[in-house]
Amino acid sequence: MPQHPTTMKDIAKQLGTSVSTVSRALQDHPRIGNKMKEQVKALAKSLAYIPNSTAIHLKKQKSGNIGVVLPFLTEEFFSVAITGIEDILVEKGYRVIVQQSRNNYDRECTAVRALMEHGVDGIIVSVAAETYNHSHFLEVNQYGIPLIFFDRVIKSLPNSCVYSDISVGAFEAVAFLLEKGLQKIALLNGPITLQATNERLQGYVEAMKQYGVPIRPQYIKGGGITTQDTIQKMEELLSLAEPPQAILAFHDYVALDAMEVCKKRGLRINQDIFFVSFSNLSFCKYLEQPPIASIEQFPYQMGAKAAQLLLSAFDSPETYIREEVIIKSKLVAR
Repeated sequence: MPQHPTTMKDIAKQLGTSVSTVSRALQDHPRIGNKMKEQVKALAKSLAYIPNSTAIHLKKQKSGNIGVVLPFLTEEFFSVAITGIEDILVEKGYRVIVQQSRNNYDRECTAVRALMEHGVDGIIVSVAAETYNHSHFLEVNQYGIPLIFFDRVIKSLPNSCVYSDISVGAFEAVAFLLEKGLQKIALLNGPITLQATNERLQGYVEAMKQYGVPIRPQYIKGGGITTQDTIQKMEELLSLAEPPQAILAFHDYVALDAMEVCKKRGLRINQDIFFVSFSNLSFCKYLEQPPIASIEQFPYQMGAKAAQLLLSAFDSPETYIREEVIIKSKLVAR
């Protein structure tokens, strides 16, 4: 059950002052001394206080607005997921407000906070790559605002989530390469802050073990997923005494950046070195040399299911039971 939202009365009681003093301090009223203002604001922040007018709105009214926070709208995966979310929610009369974290933790916190203060009825999130702390999501839960995770999820929190079976997809991708006789397979993985990073590694390791192929630690590269990060990691792999024959990449964008490094070194894609990646984005079919295979994660279905989970939370908030939905991935060979 959600906790009772902090009020100005709560702050006033703890500081031994009046509600009117707290109100003026929060508004920087000139009649309130700086010391009192600092005490009030510090306590308000520690208690996750939201202005009372907003708190009343959150408790008693419906705005008809749903907030969505995701890494990048420019990434096709997330734009397709947004379409799935909108198709479900707009039909039910809701408006969708999209915020980009750009994979930055602070931007994500700011976006979530802004949506709360503007009184959205619910929030759907795909977690930023740099998110290392979950306090902003706990705050959403504290105020009883339904929160659903999709794709990049946090399974340790009591919120429903929908995601792809990354470990299974990684296993199938590595098995696909091994069955082609390619045993020197490297992994360009993501940040350790993302649970999917560990799942991708699990699938990679399990496939190598089942096929009796030695795991070479130097072939496993994790960390960032920016273009510069990928270039650096790919250069390291190609500079090894025994460079890999194939690469399993975090997603199609990472694969494309890595492939450019290979081309500049004179390597022929899908002849000298092979790539399999996650996402199976539509633009790959227009490439002259796309990854030889990709793991389809069905972002539209993922987004639509996240929206449906949110609607379920609206329907029965008192009896709502957390759901964890796995969208089965599919290896698409080219």
